[in-house]
Amino acid sequence: MRRVAIVVAVAAVSAGFVTGCGESREEALTDSGAPVTCEVKQGTKLGIATGNATGVFAALGNAFADQVTLATDGRVTATAAETMASVQNIQQLVAGKYQVAFAQTDTAADAVLGIGTFDGEKQPVQALARLYPSYTEVVVRADSGITSLSELRGKRVSTGSPKSGTEMLARRLLRAGGLNPDSDIAVNRLDLGKAVAGMKDGSLDALFFTGGLPTPGLTELFSSSYKDKFRFVDTSELLPGMRILNPVYELGVIPAAVYGLPEDVPSIVVPNVLLVRDNLDADVACVLTKALFDRKPQLEQAAAAAKGIVRDSARETNPVPLHRGAQHALEN
Repeated sequence: MRRVAIVVAVAAVSAGFVTGCGESREEALTDSGAPVTCEVKQGTKLGIATGNATGVFAALGNAFADQVTLATDGRVTATAAETMASVQNIQQLVAGKYQVAFAQTDTAADAVLGIGTFDGEKQPVQALARLYPSYTEVVVRADSGITSLSELRGKRVSTGSPKSGTEMLARRLLRAGGLNPDSDIAVNRLDLGKAVAGMKDGSLDALFFTGGLPTPGLTELFSSSYKDKFRFVDTSELLPGMRILNPVYELGVIPAAVYGLPEDVPSIVVPNVLLVRDNLDADVACVLTKALFDRKPQLEQAAAAAKGIVRDSARETNPVPLHRGAQHALEN
């Protein structure tokens, strides 16, 4: 019995050292409401939810984690994790599994308004900054004859990972194109790596992905070995209907040079946003936001899409509120 008691005591002491003498990780990161100083304690640990391994969220998230740690001289240790992306990221952010999350703004808007996937439950999240834009990328086999989403009827289609922003957007686009995503196509809920593999081996007719440019997995699909076998579908004609669902959608163009295409491809664009819980310590939020912009050249080296992160538009996160720590960082 004495031996068991000693083990329990040692475990309790060890736990105290890990969390700061009895203070839990969640308590240590909770906003006190004090004025923002942008100073953080040594030993602050953060988890960052990103996305599919072959997408921009993952590449940028890993680089951001490294740069946060470097920018704070190790006072903050940030670790990035591969996830299914936007919807799951927000759910796990709210649950406390992660402290920072990448998400599409349409998904984040649904979360704070309590609509769509989050029907009836407003999520307690706020933004650190608006990020780069993501492009709706719909890829089909070049010999398929498919030129519009309505022609995907009866086809084998990857709509993205379960609980991802890609899946949510794909389902909205299919409905806007006159299809029922639950019955009019053969749905495959695949991450980008598996979807690309399916396009290569012929088990898929089309894939959806929403990501920054270039998306690493699609760069592979449009490499010299495969470039004549696949092409993009123009989704821009569906923008008016999509904007009725959410005004964050915009018109954009996938430049031909990005993937070595014969011509530019019009596309529906959705901005991305970096999220935290609304009660995150304001000094931590300030440090994260400063690192995002102070270390932007390093982030661009990891993911070219980071060039689209612009300080002048960082506050444009509506309807997602800007965290007060981020506001301080962007004003000073």
